[in-house]
Amino acid sequence: MKDLNPAQAEAVTYSAGPLLVIAGAGSGKTRVITRKIAYLIQQRGLPARAIVALTFTNKAAREMKSRLAQPLQGRTARGLKVSTFHTFGLGLLRRELKSAGLRPGFSLFDPQDGEALLQERLAEARLGEIAPAAALARISQWKNDLIAPEAAISAAEDDFEAALATLYGDYERRLRAYNAVDFDDLIRRPVLLLREHTAVRERWQARMAHLLVDEYQDTNTAQYELIRLLVGAHGAFTMVGDDDQSIYAWRGARPQNLARLREEYPALKVIMLEQNYRSSGRILALANGLIAHNPHLFEKRLWSALGPGEPVRLLTCRDEAHEAERVIAEILHGHFAAQHAFGDYAILYRSNHQARVFEQALRTHRIPYFLSGGQSFFARSEVKDVMAYLRLLVNPDDNAAFLRVVNRPGRGIGATTLEALGGFAAAQHISLLNACAAAGLTGPIKTAQSTELRAFSHWLEEMRGRARAEPVAAVRALLKACDYDGWLYQQTGRRAAAERRWQNVESLIDWLEALHKGERSAGALRDADLEDLTARLTLLDVLERQDEDEGGDRVHLMTLHAAKGLEFERVFLVGLEEELLPHRASLEAEPQEGAGIEEERRLCYVGITRARRTLCLTHARRRRRYGETVRCAPSRFIDELPANEVRRDNDPATAGEERQRGKAHLDALKAMLEADTGMG
Repeated sequence: MKDLNPAQAEAVTYSAGPLLVIAGAGSGKTRVITRKIAYLIQQRGLPARAIVALTFTNKAAREMKSRLAQPLQGRTARGLKVSTFHTFGLGLLRRELKSAGLRPGFSLFDPQDGEALLQERLAEARLGEIAPAAALARISQWKNDLIAPEAAISAAEDDFEAALATLYGDYERRLRAYNAVDFDDLIRRPVLLLREHTAVRERWQARMAHLLVDEYQDTNTAQYELIRLLVGAHGAFTMVGDDDQSIYAWRGARPQNLARLREEYPALKVIMLEQNYRSSGRILALANGLIAHNPHLFEKRLWSALGPGEPVRLLTCRDEAHEAERVIAEILHGHFAAQHAFGDYAILYRSNHQARVFEQALRTHRIPYFLSGGQSFFARSEVKDVMAYLRLLVNPDDNAAFLRVVNRPGRGIGATTLEALGGFAAAQHISLLNACAAAGLTGPIKTAQSTELRAFSHWLEEMRGRARAEPVAAVRALLKACDYDGWLYQQTGRRAAAERRWQNVESLIDWLEALHKGERSAGALRDADLEDLTARLTLLDVLERQDEDEGGDRVHLMTLHAAKGLEFERVFLVGLEEELLPHRASLEAEPQEGAGIEEERRLCYVGITRARRTLCLTHARRRRRYGETVRCAPSRFIDELPANEVRRDNDPATAGEERQRGKAHLDALKAMLEADTGMG
């Protein structure tokens, strides 16, 4: 414990009852969680299989596992569960299939599947004016709040809400018919299962000696209830979080769960981690001064032993173009005058649309950059095709997967045939794929098309049999048999584009193979079957984005929400203006506990505490909005910062620095011009 400070050491060794660790930004919370897991196994003698650690992202789970690799080796770590909430929920449902009312091979619907399921019903429900994504978001809110369709209908305040609630009930019935769950169900259904089945609940509580949860402030109602049902009345848990970093109320997070925890477990011990190992003293003074304007359940004040550091600067800009120019000038000055790497810099903003002008300026000056939040690997069309084939192989009832691949590659099955097939399947109460091989199909469907559908069904059945023995080899054989790479070329018409898309398919299969080999080498009792592998890949579809760790020596561009959990040497927090940060929606929304302006202030606090060495804030006097230029008021958060900790750009000291940066800017432009003309 020599490398832990006193508060960290206390959090690691405390095991007399329920524990809440309020971990300030940069205070070493991951170290505390991983060291506590090792302590519970090595010092307290708990079996690894009786410990569960939950977090919100695959990246965080991977980091925990990597940090545990050295202290826990071989048999010591066998059975230890470190995963996301959703992965844990998936595993629980798979182990309790019968009690959960599911059949083997159930499908996991991603948001696009859910939207497709709702699309055809919206018009029938007289909700044609609402987008499927918006309807699905409302259903997600109900699920996260553990509100059943019947309760949603009863609580509806108008006809529109009642129609949406009715649609919710129809959506649930269709999921059951397809033997499918969506991502919210990975939390909600385990909660309902543990509530309603005493024997199942007691069995899970008995096997869990200690539960650890990271980013506890981001839990929603369903996640809070899942935790409560898993630990039972004795409350053998360690919750780690920070109420000042709760920024996800818009997706259901309930920071008040911190207060509920203390109410429900009177013996709860609270330990504060206030020493920050990331940022300079001046940056922390700014963060403390800002967040002091929010009400607090747990008072804390971050401090650092790293020294005061460089002054925090505030730049006032004419408009968004001038804002981008000044930020780029700062980066060029640091790169050429002080040899700072481009990868040291991050530009953080409230809304995605703010990135465009910075991208333009970075490209103009040939500065490499990395835009976080690009297209997900799993959102690529060819990847979704292969995933749909995988889902259909493990679950013949998955109608969404069937509709995606029945004509990919093309099989001459038109919309009229599919509509007739749908009617036939509904009348027979069977899935679309099963209807392809059912007796009587030639009645509603022409012979040529019914023959094609039967052949498709029989071919998939053959592939399903092969997949039981060798899942990865079967997938390769399936794609070869249907000449999928040839079809990609026909679709694109360009060999290079087709090869890029096929490379994505190969990457997916390599990933599948790596998961399969990983299961074998992890000492599992049996090889992972295609059902296991498909479920895990489908989870990655939503929980991960390609390139999330591949910034390299490039300037990072990202929203404040995306920056949560990250840190950078040098940060520009841009657009500190009213209606931008704080966002206009937070000013117009009805006040809610912990949300609105308070959450916007926490978001600004998160941005400030991403910085290690330097922090620069910017705001513009004017900005283009909806095609016209409007005047912008400086953010109220600027006035809430300690004035003596902010150096404004009208200070005499700042004016000299501006001239230096302008010279660096011109020198860089000259160097690029010489390179272009061959004069250098």
